[in-house]
Amino acid sequence: MKKLRVIKSALKSICRNPTRTFLTTLGIIIGIAAVIALMEIGDGAQKTLKETIENMGVNTIRVWGGPITRGGVRSGSGGRANITLADARNILKSCPSVSAVSPVVSVRGQVIYGGKNWSPFSINGVNEDYLKISNWELEEGEPIDAVKVARGSKVCLVGATIVRELFYGENPIGKLLRIQNVSFKIIGVLKSKGANMMGMDQDDCVLAPWTAVKLRLKGAGSSSISSSSSSTTTTTTTTSSTSDIYTSGVSFYPEVSDANMPPVRFVNVDSLIISSTSADNVYKAYDEVVAAMRESHKLADDEEDDFRVRTLAEFTDMMTSTTKTMTNLLLCVAFISLLVGGIGIMNIMLVSVTERTREIGLRMAVGARAGDILKQFLIESVVICVIGGIMGIIVGHGLSMAITAIMNWPSAVSPRAIFISVGISALVGVIFGYYPAWKAARLDPIEALRYE
Repeated sequence: MKKLRVIKSALKSICRNPTRTFLTTLGIIIGIAAVIALMEIGDGAQKTLKETIENMGVNTIRVWGGPITRGGVRSGSGGRANITLADARNILKSCPSVSAVSPVVSVRGQVIYGGKNWSPFSINGVNEDYLKISNWELEEGEPIDAVKVARGSKVCLVGATIVRELFYGENPIGKLLRIQNVSFKIIGVLKSKGANMMGMDQDDCVLAPWTAVKLRLKGAGSSSISSSSSSTTTTTTTTSSTSDIYTSGVSFYPEVSDANMPPVRFVNVDSLIISSTSADNVYKAYDEVVAAMRESHKLADDEEDDFRVRTLAEFTDMMTSTTKTMTNLLLCVAFISLLVGGIGIMNIMLVSVTERTREIGLRMAVGARAGDILKQFLIESVVICVIGGIMGIIVGHGLSMAITAIMNWPSAVSPRAIFISVGISALVGVIFGYYPAWKAARLDPIEALRYE
């Protein structure tokens, strides 16, 4: 028998009983449909997660003050080491994998415009690099620049939620926004980012120069950011250079020589937000930042860190790992359906061998070899599984689209899932069809012809 005739004979045998063929493939259809739907939904979830993290700044690092250890005694949460501008300067100077650093000074309070008020989720003081570090763009207006930071200008950027709640469609550019009864001029509106992975509204925010927030809203006293008291032992200077606008000559814990000295917190910030040169260098930048902070805080080798460093990459890895684990768990359930479908195919093929025993004997009597019989039954099994796989791909894709439309779950077409499904279908046909085909090929022609 020629190969083409073997295939033709196998297809004819399948078409003899379409109802039984469909029921045989039903297990494969269900298993493949489950695999396709789960992989498309899983890929969509990972894609959405990746986009969300990129919007938050995938290559960002945050530094906060931590508990202080002195003489073996830890201060706990009640006492924290200061994060200062000297730390920021040292990180920029000694960390080649770091591209930008922004101090962050956070306050809470109401914002007021006209007769309306609102309590934003965040009011942060930042520098000119913050938008680049956070991967944030302006919808309109102008950004906070180095000059405004150096001067402590009372200007701010507002998020889309602030615009919606206070301005009702009115253009906010140029309007005065009161924050803790201090008026800040709105110079820009941030592009909407929506909620982050924790469900927090990222657009419910106000950004201003950290110098203005520190001096005007944080209670830093009456000192100017660009001048110092004559009674201090530590001198602060400000330049108009974009690369060197921070106070210089500040020690980690300045010694107070006069009661009239401006408070130490004047040069302290709540945290630092740092950007690595690329997403691939996040962990390298992390190590460099830790080393720079330990050097800046003059910590001995046997002393614990008095600061905390976190990266979004850690959170990304955790979320991605969790998503993959759940997807793989559900895929295991789908593969169990394929296993059940394969057993069903084996069962039906064994029944088919029994039903066609005389046909097999007749074919062998006219010259068919055992290999031809084996090929015929294997082809039947593989074709049934591949047809079931194709139908399963269509059903699975339709199912993922329906879930996306009804439940708003993200999904993405997965060519990888399609190729895997077709390959698995053919493999199931070979594995579960081989034994019935082998049994058919082993029949004795004389005994087969006598079979009733």
